Amino acid sequence: MKVAFISQPFNRIFFPNPHDSLGIWTAEIARHLAHSCEIVVYTPGERKKVCHESVNYHYIPVALDKLLLKFLKRLPGFSDVRRPLFASKWYYLGYILQIANDLRSQQCDVVHIHNFPEFAPIIRFFNPNIKIVLHMHCEWLTQLDRSTIAKYLQSVDLIVGCSEYITEKIRQRFPEFANCCQAIDNGVDVERFVKKAEKKQKAPNRVKELLFVGRVIPEKGIHVLLEAFQKVVDRDPEVQLKIVGQTGLTPYEFVIALSDDPKVSELASFYNRGWKDYLSRWQNSANVSFLGHVSHAHLASHYSNADIFIFPSVWQEPFGMPIIEAMSCEIPVIATHSGAFPEIVAEGKTGLLVERDDANALAEAILHLLADEDLRKSMGKAGRQRVVEIFSLKKISDRLLSHYQRLFAKRERGLESDAIAQPTV
Repeated sequence: MKVAFISQPFNRIFFPNPHDSLGIWTAEIARHLAHSCEIVVYTPGERKKVCHESVNYHYIPVALDKLLLKFLKRLPGFSDVRRPLFASKWYYLGYILQIANDLRSQQCDVVHIHNFPEFAPIIRFFNPNIKIVLHMHCEWLTQLDRSTIAKYLQSVDLIVGCSEYITEKIRQRFPEFANCCQAIDNGVDVERFVKKAEKKQKAPNRVKELLFVGRVIPEKGIHVLLEAFQKVVDRDPEVQLKIVGQTGLTPYEFVIALSDDPKVSELASFYNRGWKDYLSRWQNSANVSFLGHVSHAHLASHYSNADIFIFPSVWQEPFGMPIIEAMSCEIPVIATHSGAFPEIVAEGKTGLLVERDDANALAEAILHLLADEDLRKSMGKAGRQRVVEIFSLKKISDRLLSHYQRLFAKRERGLESDAIAQPTV
């Protein structure tokens, strides 16, 4: 069986360490599946082909697409937030046309698309017999214009959500496609993300370390964490906060404009007054360190050095990869009642959940865990066990492979039926 993955057109997969979560997911899953299938990954970049860990990477140029998008953004036809340019058939049309044509020559059996349903009809046109998997890592299917999305989904054989939260919302909005929907969690390499050697015994009043890993953007609730952390330091000065991740803003139309959640809508203020200006106020804080981007290969040591991992998202988080990475390293977690987080964090056993956008509740949860080392240890061990049982990368890749195999079997039966139906000369 031959399987192709299509990266988002603005997320190039870099080696040896992809920079974004979807790039990491694709590279890790492709590496595991390469033991059972022939794998091709399409990703934007200067045209070339590279084989890495038995996976064939095809880089597809997008320069002309970017020029076209600059022109299209000026047109009034894409002003409807429910029918934005990024959900139209024109979005990176050159990118997907090149891939659809190459898929035909590659003779792939299954193609796996991330987040962009409009790619499916184009692939189907060039490859009538291929099985198409659409993998949603966000809420777009339930936020964008329903009739437009429904047309795209007619070309899809399997809709995968990265959590039950995402998948169930799709089922409810598109009951006609409910039988095609499956939730497959994201996974973590439990051999890589493992607790390092025990820290040396330190004085009881040693500085404790709080950690955040992820994009440093308003949706992730960094501002709530910083406000809560100030409350923690006022009561316990011997605490440090390390923030790992790139600073930036998600395109406004991707999240803020689409959401009808009041807590998410309030984040628009950061786009007006400047997110970097807000964060700059904390740059010289003695207790806060902004470490910027850290390669995925070096994250495990940061998790292992932490006493508590905190992920205070304000928006409804589709999954939360850093949470399972931290849990895999036996670090207790504090997160919010946000999206898929209650599916990941076993409340009271592997961590604590607080309400979104509540700095007081977050501060109290932090102080509670800081004061109880035994609870932190027990939560850490329970978290590791939960990840091994549910979220290990091998188990996730095996589940995905089983879905591919079922699609492949249907494809083979369909081709056989077509062959039987052909009249003989």
